[in-house]
Amino acid sequence: MEGKTVVVSGAGNVAIYAIQKAHQMGAKCVTCSDSTGWIYDPEGIDVDLLKEIKEVKRARLTEYAAARPSAEYHEGRGVWQIKCDIALPCATQNELHLDDAKQLVANGCKCVCEGANMPTTIDATKYLQENGVWFVGGKAANAGGVATSALEMSQNSERLSWTFEEVDAKLKGIMTSIFKSCDEAAKEYGMEGNYMAGANIAGFLKVAEAMKAQGCV
Repeated sequence: MEGKTVVVSGAGNVAIYAIQKAHQMGAKCVTCSDSTGWIYDPEGIDVDLLKEIKEVKRARLTEYAAARPSAEYHEGRGVWQIKCDIALPCATQNELHLDDAKQLVANGCKCVCEGANMPTTIDATKYLQENGVWFVGGKAANAGGVATSALEMSQNSERLSWTFEEVDAKLKGIMTSIFKSCDEAAKEYGMEGNYMAGANIAGFLKVAEAMKAQGCV
C-alpha cells in the first residue's frame, strides 16, 4: 500500500481501523463518511481526531471538518468520486452502485476490498471485475471478523491476555491463509484472479470437509 491513495466509506469501527491499518502500511486515506455526509481530507484522515469525534463524542463528521482546516465536508454521497488507487467500502449494504464503479474505473482505481456486508451491488461488482479491478469481497473480510471473535474466545477460555501486537500478528496469519485459500480455489476451478468465486468455493469446501469429518455425508 506504500504511497497509495485510499478512499474509505463509513466512520464506524471497521472504517476507522481500516483507515488506521492503511496508514500503518504507508497509504493515505482521504475520505470517510457517515449517514448524513462525507469528508474529503487531501492531507489524509486524522485517525486520532476521527476516533475522538466518533468513539468518544459520538458526533457527526461536521465536527471533523470544523476541527481540521484541510478537510471538506459534503452532504449526501460522494466518496467514490475521489480519485484513488484503492477503495474500501466499509459502511453498509449496497452502498457502491454501478455508477460509482464506473467512476472508480474512470479514475484509475485498481483495487476494491469490501469491509462491510455486501456493500457492492451485483452489477457494480461485475463491472469492476470486467474492467480489471482487483476485487476482494466481504466474505473474506467477515471471516476475519469471525476469526477476531475466535481469538477473543481463546484468550478468555485459556485465561490469557495478548497484547494488541500479538493479536494483530495472529490475525495477519489467519487473513493470509484465507487469501491463499481463495486464490488457490479460484485457480483450481479455472477462475484465476476471481476472488469472489474463490471465496465461495473455498467456503463450500471447508463446510463439506467439516461435514465429512463429522460423518454427516
